[in-house]
Amino acid sequence: MKRLFTAALLLAGVPALAGPPFVTDDPEPVDYQHFEINTALQATYAKDGRSGAWPTIDSNYGLFPDVQFHVGLFGSFSKGEGQDFHFGYGDTEVGVKYRFIDEDEEGWVPQVAIYPITQFPTGEASKGLGAGYQRTILPVWVQKSFGDWTTYGGGGYWLNQHDDVDRNYWFFGWVLLRKITEEWTLGGELFHQTADTVGGRASSGFNLGGYYNFDETDHLIFTFGRGVQDVDSNRFSYYVGYQLQF
Repeated sequence: MKRLFTAALLLAGVPALAGPPFVTDDPEPVDYQHFEINTALQATYAKDGRSGAWPTIDSNYGLFPDVQFHVGLFGSFSKGEGQDFHFGYGDTEVGVKYRFIDEDEEGWVPQVAIYPITQFPTGEASKGLGAGYQRTILPVWVQKSFGDWTTYGGGGYWLNQHDDVDRNYWFFGWVLLRKITEEWTLGGELFHQTADTVGGRASSGFNLGGYYNFDETDHLIFTFGRGVQDVDSNRFSYYVGYQLQF
């Protein structure tokens, strides 16, 4: 059950999370004194059950120029094979994104940011709704745009050590997007995670998806994907949500 919930946390936008709807995040903070709120349904289907969040609420605010404050709230669920369905409030995310290098639009210098996020154990771990202990990721994200193309990614180290089983691990991901029309932006990502438990296995996967812009404020965001390494932990996953920017 813990592996199911870990997958759910990743797909909920831990790096939330651009960011949501992709697992990989970007270095671009929300504009100063503006909000970005992402509300979504997401789930991961594994060999021995399923888990996710109905809904996720990913809230971001431009606290200062180049600084974004983040809070993630999750209505989590889990259903192990042969076990009862559980639903309730999950773990709570709090993070701060700081962009310390701006992109040179005429040259090759990308924008770069750090985005530490901590997950507090507010969910009931015995029912698969939370990790049961505090977890933190310390990532670095980079991004560069070329006309209608945008690419971003990076990675970070998860502080996940808790007992004799759980261990710290690395996460890496990369996204490539293309603006198709004024409304549609589509692309995909690859991501990889080292083993998060003693004797556990590394995992890799991909997502395809993007955004549909109704206007400057309202956006449909979505991804669909699966694992390609340790496939049994992610046979199919999805994220479908609504993004509000104001």
